[in-house]
Amino acid sequence: MSQQVKAIRVDVNGGPEVLKLVSVDVPEPGANEVRIRQKVAGLNFVDIYFRSGHYKHPLPHGLGNEASGVVETVGSDVRHLKVGDRVAYGSGPLGAYAEMCNVPASAVVKLPASISFEEGAAIMLKGLTAQYLLRQTYRLQGGETILFHAAAGGVGLIACQWASALGVKVIGTASGPEKVALAKANGAWEVIDYSRENIVDRVMALTGGKKVPVVYDGVGKDTWLSSLDCLQPRGLMVSFGSASGPVEDVNLGILSTKGSLYVTRPTLRDFVPTYEKLKAAADDLFSVVRSGKVKVRIGQRFSLSHVADAHRALAGRKTVGATILTLD
Repeated sequence: MSQQVKAIRVDVNGGPEVLKLVSVDVPEPGANEVRIRQKVAGLNFVDIYFRSGHYKHPLPHGLGNEASGVVETVGSDVRHLKVGDRVAYGSGPLGAYAEMCNVPASAVVKLPASISFEEGAAIMLKGLTAQYLLRQTYRLQGGETILFHAAAGGVGLIACQWASALGVKVIGTASGPEKVALAKANGAWEVIDYSRENIVDRVMALTGGKKVPVVYDGVGKDTWLSSLDCLQPRGLMVSFGSASGPVEDVNLGILSTKGSLYVTRPTLRDFVPTYEKLKAAADDLFSVVRSGKVKVRIGQRFSLSHVADAHRALAGRKTVGATILTLD
C-alpha cells in the first residue's frame, strides 16, 4: 500500500525559494524497485542545476539523487536486496530529498556496517565521482602531478585523499586560507589560492615548467582557459562540473594551439550503467574508506525544512566538504 511522507518538490524553476516541503504518496515499489525509508540525503551542485532549470526536467519534480536508508519493501524481481538492508545510492532518479522513495534496485548497493548512514549519503555520488575520475577516466598510476580544482569541496576532499594514497602529487585550487588549509590537511601536495594567485603561474612554478598530464575541473567557465594552459602537450582536460557556469562556444582549434589536447565531459551514469559496474565502483570506494585512506568530512547538516538555506550555502560556495539533509 502507498504511504504518505514529507518531500521537497519543485513546481517551477527558480531560486531556493521555489523549494516546497509537501506531503506526497509513495506507492508500492515496482517489480525491479525497492522502497527505502531514508535516513540522510546528500546535496550536490547538480541539484542546483535541476532546481534552476539549467538541467531540463519535466515539472513538477523532486530533487536529489543521493541518499542512504533502510529497505522497507522489495519488488518481486529484486534478488540482491532484502527488507531491513542498510543501503545507499548515488545515481538514483530525482527525489532523494524525501523521507521515503522508490528507487530502481539496480542503482542501490548495500552499505557496509562500518560506514554510517551520514557517510553513505555523503560519499555515494561524490565518492563514485572521484572513483570514475581517478580510476577510470584518467587512471592514475602513482608518481604523477595533477591539478584538481575546488579541492576543498565534497568531491575534491575525497579525490585529494585518494590520489595521495595512490602516490600522486595533487595541486589543488581553493579560495581563502581556511579552504587552502583544509585541502592540504586532506592530502593535497600544494594548494593554489585562486583568489590571490595566478593558477597557471603557480602550476608552472610547482612543476618546473613541465605542467600536468591531467586537470580535473568541476568549476567550468571560470577555469576553462587556465586549465588548458596548465596541461602538457596531449594532456587530458576532464571537465566534470559547472559550478561557475557552463563552458560554452568552445573553439576546438584552441586544443591544437595549446598542444593537441584532449577534452572529455564525463558523467557518472556512463561509468556505472549496470548494477555489476556500480557494485564494482562502490566496492572500490567502500574499500578505500574502510581502510582509513579516505575519511569522509561532513561540513554542513540541514533539516529537510531548511533545504533552501542549504542551497544558498552551496551556491555561495560557503560550504566545505559534504553537505547533507537529515530525514528522520
